[in-house]
Formats: sequence, structure tokens, C-alpha cells
Amino acid sequence: MSTPWLVVGLGNPEARYARNRHNVGHMVVDVLAGRAGSRLSRHKARAQVAEARLGTMPGGAPGPRVILAEPATYMNASGGPVAALLQFYRVDPTTRLLVVHDEIELAPHELRLRQGGGEGGHNGLRSISQALGTRDYARLRVGVGRPPGRQDVADYVLSDVPARERDALAVTLEQAADVVEEVVTLGLDAARDRLGRG
Repeated sequence: MSTPWLVVGLGNPEARYARNRHNVGHMVVDVLAGRAGSRLSRHKARAQVAEARLGTMPGGAPGPRVILAEPATYMNASGGPVAALLQFYRVDPTTRLLVVHDEIELAPHELRLRQGGGEGGHNGLRSISQALGTRDYARLRVGVGRPPGRQDVADYVLSDVPARERDALAVTLEQAADVVEEVVTLGLDAARDRLGRG
């Protein structure tokens, strides 16, 4: 059996955080699980996990096996579950790990793919990089914009997406899920080319 992809959506686990900007990674994984008809369930690696096949390969074959995951820890402790899942499923983080997360340095609803790079102050990415001992893993960055005025960044990302923006967010989540499917079926470089930005 071929090695699966591990797609990790970052966020915080409690219901009160579910609609926060910081939880868009969870939201994208929820969309993907829904598309695949899969349900996330508790895994011993301290995560919610679903196994699925995503997308369609060139030629029409079903897409590859993918492990969809949401760490069940708080954001700043995401690294432990991610490292445990990589070990459990024998996944190489530099070739078959994709982390989906919020990004304040991108305009709301903007999407970008990259391999490696820094953490930009993102506590979830920092925790993953420390746990894995490498920054060389793929990330799908979902723009949430910077806080208005002098609002604290933490307060901003831990606040709910306003009702007036939720329709636009729903479109963005579907687009992000499309990008994930392209990554696992076409590869990171081809998906990045299709997205049109690095």
C-alpha cells in the first residue's frame, strides 16, 4: 500500500473556538471530510482523524489515500500530535505532509501554497517545526488579514469570523479544499502553478 498524504488543519479544540479565524485549518479539513463522506474520530495520537480518498487522478482513477487530521490539543501544542501521526502512518513530512493554517499576512480569503519557510509568529507552525526538527513541510496559508486599528493580534484571530463575512468564508473554504485535492493528486508544484502564486 502506498504511503498516504497527511493533511493537518490547525485550530483549537473546544466548541467556543470553532468559528474563530484561527480555526480555518479545522474548517478546511471539515469540508474535505464532508466531500469524502468520512467522519473524524479520535486517534491515540491526540487528534481527530479520518481516512479518505481525495480528488481524481489524471486519467480518472480515484485520488490517493489521505489522512485528514485536526490536533485535539491547543494550537501551541500542535507539534506532538502531528509528529505522532507522521510516525504512526509512516509519512515523510518533507514530501507528504500538508498543514493548513490561518495567515494574518495575507488578505482575507487569499490562498497561498509554499514548501518550507518560517513560522511568521504562528504558534501552531512553531510547535510543528520544533517537534519535527524541520521547517521543510508544505503549508496552505488561508488569509484572514491583519487586525483593524490597534486590536491585539491574538484577540483578532481568536474572535469569530463576523456574520457578514461567512458567505465569503464558505467559498474560500471550498477553494482551499480544491487546492488540497490538487496537491495530493497533481503534486505541490503543479497545484501552486494552478493557484497562480507562490
